[in-house]
Amino acid sequence: MTRQDPGPATPLARPARLRPGSRVAVVAPSGPVPADRLEEGLAVLRDWGLEPVVGPHVRSRHPELEYLAGTDADRAADLQAAWCDPSVEAVLCARGGFGAHRMVDLVDWAAVRAAGPKAFVGYSDITVLHEAFALRAGFATLHGPMVATETFLKDAPTREHLRATLFEPETVRTLGLASAGTLAPGRAEGVLYGGCVSLLAADTGTPGGRSHARGNLLVIEDTGEEPYRLDGILTRLLRSGALTGVAGVACGSWQECGPYEKIRAVLADRLGPLGIPVVEELGFGHGTTALTIPLGLPAVLDAPADGGRCTLTVQVPALL
Repeated sequence: MTRQDPGPATPLARPARLRPGSRVAVVAPSGPVPADRLEEGLAVLRDWGLEPVVGPHVRSRHPELEYLAGTDADRAADLQAAWCDPSVEAVLCARGGFGAHRMVDLVDWAAVRAAGPKAFVGYSDITVLHEAFALRAGFATLHGPMVATETFLKDAPTREHLRATLFEPETVRTLGLASAGTLAPGRAEGVLYGGCVSLLAADTGTPGGRSHARGNLLVIEDTGEEPYRLDGILTRLLRSGALTGVAGVACGSWQECGPYEKIRAVLADRLGPLGIPVVEELGFGHGTTALTIPLGLPAVLDAPADGGRCTLTVQVPALL
């Protein structure tokens, strides 16, 4: 199923917040999950008072393609079953990697939409699913750390920001680490979308893909993309029309993408001519500390010209 999106963006349906005792499903829509990291992550969830349940194929590996956690059909089935289980209040991804593009069209999005919104957390390759939940189901999601990843397991501020977003979302509406700075000044309002920018570019032109960004604020980050590749990614988004009407851009981390001054030059060259506010190094993505960014909700991006604090403020709590 594809979604027609001729008009400006509108806020999406929010899920309910979690509480002690909430049952949460852990799924692996992309790559295989290291067993030790999975167990460590599940222990953190239990410490939060949650009841994690692991999808049937999270510990699987594709019989021929070792970079996938089970077959495409199995990974899609795990996600759909978790979402459509009324006892599950949130679906958390174990890790990214590669594979979400392969399984996204195997999910019955009509069934997902009928089941209603739930908290959904992931980043990196999971960007494909964030876009699908937004455009095919109409649900807000969370671009945030995953259960079996090093950032979640090793960085306390990353874990605490996700926990607060899930349990006490009104306490974390203003986002931005001290590293955040103005790349292009201004103030803009819009509905948040985005994630790993290479995945956004790969989604362009696919069934259900986004055709424009009118009324949106874009958040982008990536890992392992050299400056010339990032240039190509942003150029594809610009040439395709996928960034038409975007109100502002918040950039996160660019881990292993080369010297930051070269990345910054690409961002300025490709995004500067849009004449919109652009914030750099806000503090989300593949970096050491990764804030949880609500997607599908109205927000305000502030990029002061005078060197003041750059922030992204969500206008409503991420969860009800």
